[in-house]
Amino acid sequence: MTVSWPNHLLTLEEWEALPEDSAIRLEIGEGVLVMSPRPVFRHQRAGMRLGYRFDEQLPSELAAVTEVEVVIAEAPLTIRVPDVIVTRADLFDDDPARCSAADVLLAVEILSDGSRKIDRVLKFAEYAEAGIPHYWIVDLDEPATLLAHVLVDEAYELSGEHTGRATLEVAGHLVAVDLDALTRR
Repeated sequence: MTVSWPNHLLTLEEWEALPEDSAIRLEIGEGVLVMSPRPVFRHQRAGMRLGYRFDEQLPSELAAVTEVEVVIAEAPLTIRVPDVIVTRADLFDDDPARCSAADVLLAVEILSDGSRKIDRVLKFAEYAEAGIPHYWIVDLDEPATLLAHVLVDEAYELSGEHTGRATLEVAGHLVAVDLDALTRR
């Protein structure tokens, strides 16, 4: 396959002009297109269930969204697609195509083959630099584990490592999560 591609860092306009492809997940890191396989069933189920649990337990002024584009930086352009975010519910009134990192109260990444180092190192640094207050990394391998990080002085600190059932803070509100139930049939 031959692909014609610009010989420069991509702009937001070029990003928006890319064709949609349901077989891959696209992100952009510092102006460079990043492509990975779409998440598989367990991963998708876990993200959906986590988002649903947030919406069940958080107050109506907060909302969970899965797989939304988040502008981490404008120059060079960096857009990431966390598996789940928590944001203000009033953001939904405008129904934006994407949101800014300033709108994200919590970003959650569910580890997959091919993204483990990206989620643990690169996105960890990007989300902290962008000022996202909370970052969770979920590993579905047995036993399912959640690493909760909180932003302190522009860097993430580990606030807890959890397996099984856990109660964690999301934007000042407690949320109970059963990690084993995220993928249970």
